Amino acid sequence: MVTGPETAPAGISVPVTATGAARLHLAIFAVALALALAAPFFLYPVFLMKVLCFALFASAFNLLLGYGGLLSFGHAAYFGSASYVAAHAAKVWGLTPELAILLGTGAAAVLGVVFGALAIRRQGIYFAMVTLAFAQMVYFFSLQAPFTGGEDGIQSVPRGRLFGMISLGPDINLYFFVLAIVVGGLLLIYRIIHSPFGQVLKAIRDNEPRAVSLGYRANRYKLAVFVMSATLAGLAGATKALVFQLASLTDVYWTMSGEVVLITLLGGMGTVFGPIVGAAIVVTMQNYFAGFGAWVTVIQGTIFVIGVLLFREGVVGILARWLRRPL
Repeated sequence: MVTGPETAPAGISVPVTATGAARLHLAIFAVALALALAAPFFLYPVFLMKVLCFALFASAFNLLLGYGGLLSFGHAAYFGSASYVAAHAAKVWGLTPELAILLGTGAAAVLGVVFGALAIRRQGIYFAMVTLAFAQMVYFFSLQAPFTGGEDGIQSVPRGRLFGMISLGPDINLYFFVLAIVVGGLLLIYRIIHSPFGQVLKAIRDNEPRAVSLGYRANRYKLAVFVMSATLAGLAGATKALVFQLASLTDVYWTMSGEVVLITLLGGMGTVFGPIVGAAIVVTMQNYFAGFGAWVTVIQGTIFVIGVLLFREGVVGILARWLRRPL
């Protein structure tokens, strides 16, 4: 956690983050954590766990888009593949939940290395289209592979016992396990953003030719952040598979990639707390508008359009501008 002014790598000019901003972030994290610890005693734990999983997923995507400047339309590949691997490991191989999640996260990291090494050779819309093409390959593989269950997916995934001792069957037990994973992931993302690596990443995003002229190998930084983002997205997907005891084609379909883009834009791209707020808004809409049936997509689309028109910087981005503090 950052507690003072940051030091930028040589040659990179970045704004100095004041101690007050770091303390504000710490205070927000502390309040949010306190609310999260009390929330399952007042709200449905499965709903809260879905919010947490998508908050981590969106934060991982925001690391790539908001701070790396790389728009990926294929993040469902890492989210969904980790979901399938974790579900298969828990159900068929009988691994404990922590090992199943680690295996799923590792699978997403491997995909991130392979796809990222090929995708970063392109820029702009070509990069986005390449990532979408890779994601569709993963989707069709998931549809045809025997271990994925095809259109039925992998159902009745056992939640198991944490470290072989603590049963994750009760929702409340699983909730605190998921909360620990998500908090750890978010703190890791925060540290990456406010590290020297993060400062170079922002410099490449803002002016790549200048960063290259200073001696920084932009493609290496892009690949690194791509793999980090894919790995954390996989962590969210693997955790989600245990929460819902299901891994399905929805997790790897292109609409999942589009959804995480909308969550990030609605909450605030390039902000620390924007993806978390965006995930809470979208999941809440999905939960409470479900009774409208097919009309729910129309309602969501209308809200997204209004949000983009009125809050072009996202909900948290607008708040940060009003408060004149980075959020």
